[in-house]
Order: sequence, then C-alpha cells, then structure tokens
Amino acid sequence: MDGTEVERLKRVGVVLGEHGAEMIQALLILVIGLILIHWLMKRLRNFLDKALSNRSKAATIISSLYVFLITVILAAVLVQLGIDGRNVIRVVIIISLIAIALIISLRPYIPTLPFKVGNTVKVGDLLGKIEATTLVHTKIRTFDGKTVFIPNEKILRDFVINYNVTPTRRIKIDIPIRHIRDILRTKQLLEKIMVADPRVLEKPARPVVYTINLVEGCVMLGARCWVNNAKFWVAKCDLLEKMLMVLDREGVALAFRRKAVRVFHETPLEINDINESQKILAHEAENELPSAPVMSAISKEDLES
Repeated sequence: MDGTEVERLKRVGVVLGEHGAEMIQALLILVIGLILIHWLMKRLRNFLDKALSNRSKAATIISSLYVFLITVILAAVLVQLGIDGRNVIRVVIIISLIAIALIISLRPYIPTLPFKVGNTVKVGDLLGKIEATTLVHTKIRTFDGKTVFIPNEKILRDFVINYNVTPTRRIKIDIPIRHIRDILRTKQLLEKIMVADPRVLEKPARPVVYTINLVEGCVMLGARCWVNNAKFWVAKCDLLEKMLMVLDREGVALAFRRKAVRVFHETPLEINDINESQKILAHEAENELPSAPVMSAISKEDLES
C-alpha cells in the first residue's frame, strides 16, 4: 500500500470520527421513516378501499401523501447531516408541490391494473388469486397450485374479470328433468333447498327457479340465488349435491341427452350381389326406354301448305 492510499484512508477515518455519529443517526432516521411510511400507507390503502368506491381517487390520495412523507423524511436526514434547515424546507416544499401537481394532473391518463393483491380474478383463460404486482408483471396463484407471472402489458390489453369488485355473486344451477308433469313440484323442491341454506342471500334478489327451455326431450330448469363472494364455490357445490339427492329421493327423473345409432350387418358377398343386381336393372331399363319424339314448332300441315 503506497503513501497516497494511506493518506486517503486517514482522511476517511478523520471524517468518520467527526461525522460518524451524525451519519448513523441520519441512516436510522431514513430506515425507520421508510418503515413507518410503508406501514401507514398499507393501513391507509385498506381504509380508502373500503371508504371510497372510486379507486382512482383513492390511488391519487395515497400517491400524493406518499410523496409528501418521503420528502419530509429526506429533509430530516439532510438536516441531521448538518445542512441549513431553512434551505432544506424550501426545497422540500417545492419538490412536494411539483410532485403532487404532476400526480393529480397525470393520474387520469396513467393506466392502472383493475385489481389489488388478494383479489380473485380471471385474466383471459387464467383463473386465480393475485399474490403480487410490480411495474413489469403480475404474480397469480391458480387454484390448481401453479404460479403464473403475467406481463402487465398483456393484462391491460386483455379482458379481466375481478370477482372481488362486488361483495356478492349469483349461483346458476341448471337441472334437466324428463317429464313435464314434474315441473311445478321440482321447482318447489329446488327453491326450498336454496331458501333453507343460510349462505343464500335475500338481496340483491331472492332465490328463484325458472323453466328455461324444452329441448332434446328434456325440460331445463334453472335455479338462481345470490351468495357472498367468499362462499360462492363451496355453496354452489353443496347446493348441487343437495338438489340431486332430494330429486332422487322424491322420484323426479332427470333427463340426459341420448343419440340413436343404427348398425347394419352385411357381408361383402351380399354387397356385391346388390351392386350387380342394380347394374342389371339399370341396363334393362335403359334398353326398354322408347326413343324420344322429335319436337318441332312447325306442324306437318304447315309444310304441306
């Protein structure tokens, strides 16, 4: 190690000795401040998601407050490092105002993802729960255990179904029955099953059963009811199982699609005999046909005259 490097190390040691405590304190302020801001933003985001129906307005408020708090933390760090407090405050106010003005004015033109972490969504043909989002991609955990990373550009260009936007969801169960005489009794049984389930809601609509269609030898009945989003899948499976068991116990015959298939058994010899017979009949018919008469618009009397 030469003399120049030794001198540099001595200068670094002198600086650390004089300002080391201030640097450590500034670093602690920065780290603790960022942790508190992250905690506060998370709580505020949850509160605004419940209090405000307009997600764009909530995002604008959160972003503006986040920028302001970050600038305050940076100002505290600079003051701790010995920079003039009055100049720092002026710079902080200017930066905060500019940043907040840009956020408010440009926010309507910035595309945002139509979901948040924890939502159950369908993106294209992919159904799952949002686990994380970044500026580049979105992480989705499907219900069969796969983790899929989707580029945000694809999400913004494709259709997205967010099942958590509304608190309730409608269950649709179609039951095909065989006999028309069982329509009223079956509708009463299905409606009774839905009303008796505590998960089924009276609003936005009470449980009801429709006669949907008559096709392919069956009467299609449609049971419809509303449940909370979190209970949709389990409630639908349970209701379908109860309906099938009750209909079986009450003797209601279900209808299933059927196709009639005819099978002809013929030997190759029989097929050849049929073909030869058809050829002989066609030849005889052709020889027995009389010659077609000559048709003319000029009669024999006209030629003699």
